[in-house]
Order: sequence, then structure tokens, then C-alpha cells
Amino acid sequence: MPRFVSLKVSPANLRIGPGVDYSVEWVFMRPGIPLEIYQQYGNWRRVRDWTGTNGWIDVALLSARRTAVVAPWSKGNVALRKKPTLDSPVTSWLEPDVGVKLRRCDGQWCRVALKSMSGFVKQIDLWGAYPGEVL
Repeated sequence: MPRFVSLKVSPANLRIGPGVDYSVEWVFMRPGIPLEIYQQYGNWRRVRDWTGTNGWIDVALLSARRTAVVAPWSKGNVALRKKPTLDSPVTSWLEPDVGVKLRRCDGQWCRVALKSMSGFVKQIDLWGAYPGEVL
């Protein structure tokens, strides 16, 4: 811990404490979003998203499938490349906050998929994989 997961189902309640007796502070409405687990208590996980929204969620609502958000801190688009090198052709430009599926990461580059597109993005341009993490 910490570690990344994704939201399995929606809607999913984010609570202020680890249990159904705690009030709901937020409701996630989009399955597949990446979440970072940074605390656990029984079947409950304290998570945060890329905006900093945080709270407790039942582990049954989470998936080990990895997803990411493209550079939510960036003001410009991020290159999706054909191969994992800077001199590889850009196949598309991804806007910040776009969600992608992570296929694999080698610590520097991640192979990602978005609808019918796939390619490579520099790992440091993703929220959902730690710098240097290998998947």
C-alpha cells in the first residue's frame, strides 16, 4: 500500500468512514475510473481519485484491472505513440483527464487502450501508475 485499482461498478458510494453507518459524501458515477488505495479497515478501502476526492468504499466495488487518467495536471495534450520511444510517430493526441485502460507498463512507458485506439504514453504523463512501476 498504496496501490492503484479501478472502480468496478457505478454508482458507488464514497463514505466518510469505513462502514454503511457512515454518511455518503460522494457518489462515483463512472465505472473504470482509477483510484488509489491508501488505507484499509476490514472490507473497506480508503481511496482517492486524481482530483483529490477521497473517502471509504467497500472492496467489493473495486477491481484489480488497471486504468489511468491522462495528465490531469497538464494544460496541453499528450502524445499517443506507435512505439515506446520519443522518436516514434504520434498516432493521436490525448486531452488531459481522458481515461485509458492500462495494458502494461515497463517503468518508463505504458501501453494504453482507448476505444479502438492503442499505443504508448510516457508513464509520467499518467495518473494511475506510479513512476517506475512495472505492470
